[in-house]
Amino acid sequence: MGRIFNISADCKPMLHYMVDIRSRLDEIKKMVDQGSYFTINRARQYGKTTTLRVLAEFLKDEYTVISLDFQMLGASKFRNENIFSLAFGNILLKELEKLTASGAFGQAVSSLKEALREQKSEIELLELFEYLSEICRSAEKPVVLFIDEVDSASNNQVFLDFLAQLRGYYINRDVKAAFYSVVLAGVYDIKNIKRKIRTDEEHKWNSPWNIAVDFQVDMSFSAADIEGMLMQYEADHRTGMNCEEIAGLIYDYTSGYPFLVSYICKLIDERVSADCECGQPTVGKKWTKEGVLMAVRILLSEQNTLFESLFNKLEDYPELDAMLRGLLLCGKEIPYVVGVRSVETALMFGFVKKVNHQIVIANRIFETLLYNLFLASPAMQKERIYDEALREKNQFIRDGRLDMRLVLEKFVTHFEEIYGERQQSFLEEDGRRYFLLYLRPVINGVGNYYIESQTRNMERTDVIVDYQGEQFVIELKIWRGSAYHERGEEQLLEYLDYYHLDRGYMLSFNFNKKKEIGVKELKIREKVLIEAVV
Repeated sequence: MGRIFNISADCKPMLHYMVDIRSRLDEIKKMVDQGSYFTINRARQYGKTTTLRVLAEFLKDEYTVISLDFQMLGASKFRNENIFSLAFGNILLKELEKLTASGAFGQAVSSLKEALREQKSEIELLELFEYLSEICRSAEKPVVLFIDEVDSASNNQVFLDFLAQLRGYYINRDVKAAFYSVVLAGVYDIKNIKRKIRTDEEHKWNSPWNIAVDFQVDMSFSAADIEGMLMQYEADHRTGMNCEEIAGLIYDYTSGYPFLVSYICKLIDERVSADCECGQPTVGKKWTKEGVLMAVRILLSEQNTLFESLFNKLEDYPELDAMLRGLLLCGKEIPYVVGVRSVETALMFGFVKKVNHQIVIANRIFETLLYNLFLASPAMQKERIYDEALREKNQFIRDGRLDMRLVLEKFVTHFEEIYGERQQSFLEEDGRRYFLLYLRPVINGVGNYYIESQTRNMERTDVIVDYQGEQFVIELKIWRGSAYHERGEEQLLEYLDYYHLDRGYMLSFNFNKKKEIGVKELKIREKVLIEAVV
């Protein structure tokens, strides 16, 4: 049986197509070589577990690597120090028994085994770490401790006391045998795990947050990384795909988020031809632009564990929900400022990223997902303009193609009928979201749309629509006079060149009482611009 694209648990080179992460392993090894204590903290399904398992193999010639997973310990194992210490000792012992064939730890393992067999009630964290120190002392090579899902049971005092002991032994490793390096993995950094703690007990906030070094290794996939994985697939299947082009398209939509990259590849490989409409793409042509867009459409139409996690975070952190709505629906520019809780939370959970000291949505997939979620709220669904789009959506598709000019014409008509008497502030804050609300049922299920993040602000937004392989660029803008309008036209022309299109669209929200409402066609430098004004 051949390899597949994997989106469940960790990836294994013999079973799954994988990105070559050797350069990342080299970077992480440098931190281990320096004896660092750090957390590989990234959003859910970002490849942390896979990285730890491959890293353990990568380090085994120079280090004794002990790999543990806190998901193996249920909540009941954190009730008190004795229960935790015995449970931790048992999972540690199972790992050590894999490493002791050569007697690498001498009597240390036997001593721990004997103590655990007796289930001694006096074994608490202090005693546990004495056994750990003896194991490190007797090891033939420096011992490195890996703990995966370290934040899975962080909301209790025993966990924090464990980290405090780990910190103390690590700091004093020059005078007492201890782990040479400690590598933790989880969504929460060791320095912000305290955010997960729901307590008023101040002592839970004071340690052990101050020893972990920053983990700066980029774990996202580059377009070149994705291309390398596709070349493995192409060597097996001979599809004739342009690996560089397809990798670039996948990267454009995912920004290299590992789970999303693998999911899109898996959908193209296993489902695109089966889910295809209108006979395109055929089995032989699914690794094309059309196949990528179809995979994106399938991905956004179905629930998965990553999306569920993101939605749960929006419910758990209202300030995060409010910030993302302002960023997406109102075009707010949010600078990165250290310590702003909503921003730090969004970064930690992977919703956003930093670009030129500004906060932007992490990737097109998340952006479309969030737009769909926010526009599907009960309040938005009750808007008349959404009902009008639902009622008329079939007329916008002619011979399988989207008539974007007609979409703008009908939107202008309905918008003026419903909202024409509203104040200027309404147009500035809500005009663009109502166009997206109108557009969504027209393309839903067949097309994709996203916002060009480099142009999103309070005055201008570029919407890119993909429908059955055809692209449309629509500039949404607030009217600020003819000079500003002309600059907008020039910017739109540049985008048309970038997307190799000869036709573009502009939707202006104009507050001038003498404005001419409607749609007109202009021809500028061999390009056709369809301009709509409300």
